[in-house]
Amino acid sequence: MVKALLGELELFDGDRILNPKLRTGVFTQHHADSYDLKKSAVELMAEKFPEHRPVQDFRQHLGAFGLSGNLALRPMYLLSGGQKSRLSFAMITWCKPHVLILDEPTNHLDYDAINALIKGLKEFKGGLVVVSHDEYFLTELCDRLYLVEEGVAKAFEGDLSDYRKLV
Repeated sequence: MVKALLGELELFDGDRILNPKLRTGVFTQHHADSYDLKKSAVELMAEKFPEHRPVQDFRQHLGAFGLSGNLALRPMYLLSGGQKSRLSFAMITWCKPHVLILDEPTNHLDYDAINALIKGLKEFKGGLVVVSHDEYFLTELCDRLYLVEEGVAKAFEGDLSDYRKLV
């Protein structure tokens, strides 16, 4: 579904119409696989957003995601999975997206980090699409569920307990 929304898969039916000015932030469960593990969070942000200076702005933004001080300057191979996820969240929010698309965002996060993510996403003013197996995360955050079966996504009338009964 995420790939279909992003235009990476052709639709079997229906239309996908995106405003060319729409800014999306995409978090994938394999986000860290693309990082050069020898570089720091600050270096990776400077590389991804070369038009922006000064570096202090990157450090301030990273600090808001728990990557402050020396953590922002450490090579990625020294960071935990959760810290790498925090970098991904910092990178996808840098350009102030209108819509966030999150694929398994709670992987590698501990309970406190998941709650911080829930709090931040509840405050987010844009659209949100979440794919997750984390029932706690979904229950605390989402107010609509969609069921994807046989290539078709449709609104699910009910909550997670209703879904559990269905399957």
